[in-house]
Amino acid sequence: MLTIQNTGLVVVDIQGDLAHMVYESDTLIHNTLMLIKAAKVLELPIIYLEQAPLKLGKTVITLSEELSPRSPITKHTFNACAAPEFLDALKQHTKQNWLVCGIEAHICVYQSVLGMLNLGYSVDVVCDATSSRLAENKTLAINKLSRQGAAMTSVEMALYELVGDSRTPAFKAILPLIK
Repeated sequence: MLTIQNTGLVVVDIQGDLAHMVYESDTLIHNTLMLIKAAKVLELPIIYLEQAPLKLGKTVITLSEELSPRSPITKHTFNACAAPEFLDALKQHTKQNWLVCGIEAHICVYQSVLGMLNLGYSVDVVCDATSSRLAENKTLAINKLSRQGAAMTSVEMALYELVGDSRTPAFKAILPLIK
């Protein structure tokens, strides 16, 4: 079960023109922004990644502004776990459960989630904050990751699981994000 004590957030490569070319890009960016804002309210660690930003561009401005003052981890491997800086960040935060969102579902998200699972982490893929250029590739990735042991969730499902009680100040702060 996700709790604020054991969970962090990884945002994968929502950058450049590609972020606007993926299936339902507006929904992806909106839901990721909601997830980042809620993670900040809940004081979850947030790690965000950029794939070859000199070629693909930086994280979309609405997300990078919300993520500030954090800096992205630059990577060139599709599996973020092959980047030592990412592994260091995971270890630094000492969380066992990670919410993962981003693009592309069938490439960098897929390979990074598998890498995290192989390292013993529990991973929940936030399906409504994950996409690919083709809807079919997103579906393939979600199905295959589910068979490999990743859990599937949505922004709202994850947030209610993390908050756990409607009487908490965190719920009152997050509710306007969900509505």
